[in-house]
Amino acid sequence: MSKSETTKTVLVAGAANLILAITKLFAGLLAGSSAMLAESAHSVADTLNQGFLYTSLRRSERPPDRRHPFGYGNERYVWSLLAAFGIFVAGAGFSIFEGILTMTGHGGGGTTVWLAYAVLGLGAVLEGASWLRAFYQAKKETRENDRDLVEHVRKSPDVTFKTALFEDTAAMIGLALAAGGLAMRQITGSEFWDGLASVLIGVLLVVLAFSIGRESMGLLIGRAADPAEQREIRAEILGAPGVTGVDELLTMHFGPEQLLVAAKVHFSDDISADEAEDVAGEIDRRLRERVPTVRHVFLDPTQRVIKTSAG
Repeated sequence: MSKSETTKTVLVAGAANLILAITKLFAGLLAGSSAMLAESAHSVADTLNQGFLYTSLRRSERPPDRRHPFGYGNERYVWSLLAAFGIFVAGAGFSIFEGILTMTGHGGGGTTVWLAYAVLGLGAVLEGASWLRAFYQAKKETRENDRDLVEHVRKSPDVTFKTALFEDTAAMIGLALAAGGLAMRQITGSEFWDGLASVLIGVLLVVLAFSIGRESMGLLIGRAADPAEQREIRAEILGAPGVTGVDELLTMHFGPEQLLVAAKVHFSDDISADEAEDVAGEIDRRLRERVPTVRHVFLDPTQRVIKTSAG
């Protein structure tokens, strides 16, 4: 994972959403379209969220100190949780409320529908470029870790990148819903379809906020390395000279680029305490080389208990 790549993805998404938030608002007011106003709220929420995500990238770079000996990597997840809350309140809440008003006959009334279509076209270009940037980062990272795209997105602890990718995907779907609502409004002459599109955009944002919030909360609580990484770490420890077993292996992410490893390790009775200390140092070095996210390694030497049965 590359923090610089994630930063580029967030900046591209933020710039696209800022432009679209303004243009969608004007188009929605002139066209009297609740779906366009919902899309404007969507872009406003996304712009604020990209600001949260960029802040998280900057603040998480602070080095460890006495009060935070493991650094500030987990702050990425705090700001991502705030971003999820922003999507839910600023985006989903407004979109559903505006849609219900229109469906009950208390919205609409604009005539400049062509402008709404033009802004949707602009949105498709800008959001598409932002989505391609996030997709490019995902493909680049899958080449580095030999995973397929879906597996990488599902298992990656880089919730900042995932939030940008999910928001861009939801934005593309939202544009299609808004265009469909406008088209049905013109065909049928009923504002109901425009309002329905707004409600559907709101529901889409609820799902997005829930997904990002659940991911951020799980990482804040403390998520272990994925099973493949755990197997790799265990094999590296077992492969060290003098190690006869690993009784317990614990891992936890402190940010997407920092992994803590703690293990109870059985050493051979033939090696001295000094030799065991040298082996532990070598394990630390090899783990950092083989799994670049490993930052902290704690090994607890234990004795293997041999059970005997009375004759």
